[in-house]
Amino acid sequence: MNNLVIACDRLSVDLGGTRVLDSLSLSVYEGDFLGIVGPNGGGKTTLLRTILGLVHCSEGNVSVFGQPPGSFPELIGYVPQRLFFDRDFPVSVRELVMMGRLSRKKLFRPYNRNDREQAEEALHRTGLGHLAGHRIGSLSGGELQRALIARALAGEPRLLLLDEPTASVDPGMKTTIYELLGVLRENMTIVLVSHDTGVISKCVSRIACLNCSIEMREPGSSLGRMSMDSLYGYPVDLILHDDSIDSPTPEK
Repeated sequence: MNNLVIACDRLSVDLGGTRVLDSLSLSVYEGDFLGIVGPNGGGKTTLLRTILGLVHCSEGNVSVFGQPPGSFPELIGYVPQRLFFDRDFPVSVRELVMMGRLSRKKLFRPYNRNDREQAEEALHRTGLGHLAGHRIGSLSGGELQRALIARALAGEPRLLLLDEPTASVDPGMKTTIYELLGVLRENMTIVLVSHDTGVISKCVSRIACLNCSIEMREPGSSLGRMSMDSLYGYPVDLILHDDSIDSPTPEK
C-alpha cells in the first residue's frame, strides 16, 4: 500500500460561526491524483487551506506526511485560485518562479545555483522559458496560471495542491494545463479543486464530492446526473466525455 500523505479524521471547521466542513474523513496516498468537486461555498478552498495549516480545525484531526499541517512547507506546492497583484509591479516571471524556493532557504540566505536551476527547470516544464524575462503584468490569464504552477514546482514538492487552476482560462489553455498535470502526477501526489466535472472524470484517479461533508468516488465509478443534482442542490447538466459520465436528459 502507498504511503499516507493526507489523513483527515472527522474534520470539522467553523468560520465566522458557520460550519464549513462537517465530520470529514479523507485519506490521500502517495501517487494519488484526487479531484475535488462541489458547489461554491461547499468548503473546497477551506479544505486546502486546512491542509496547508492556514486554517485550524474546530473538531477532529488532520495530518500531512504524518505530522500536523504546516510542519513540512517545503514538501508542498500550492497554486491558489487567484493571485491579486499590481500588474505594474516590476517582477519578472523568473523572479515569481524563484519565490517557490523560499520554503527551502534559510532566512536571509541568497539564492544559490541549485535554486536557479530548479526555477529554470520549472519554467521549462511549464513551457514558459521564452517568457522568463517578461513582467508578470504582461501575461495572459493562462500564462499566469502556468507561472503559478511553475512557482509551486520550483520548490520540488511531493504534494501539489491546486485550487481552480483553470478558472478564467480559455479552453485551449485549459487543455495545456491538464496535460501538464497528467505528466506531473507521475512524480508527485496531486489534489485538484475544480468545477470542470467532465475533465476531472477523465484525468484524476479518484473523485471527492464535497459539500460541507464528503463523498468519495473510486476509479470506474460514475458522476451521474442524479448524484450531481444532489451534490450541488440544483439541476446539473453533464456533457458526455466518455463512458464514465452519464449523458444529460434533453430539455423538452
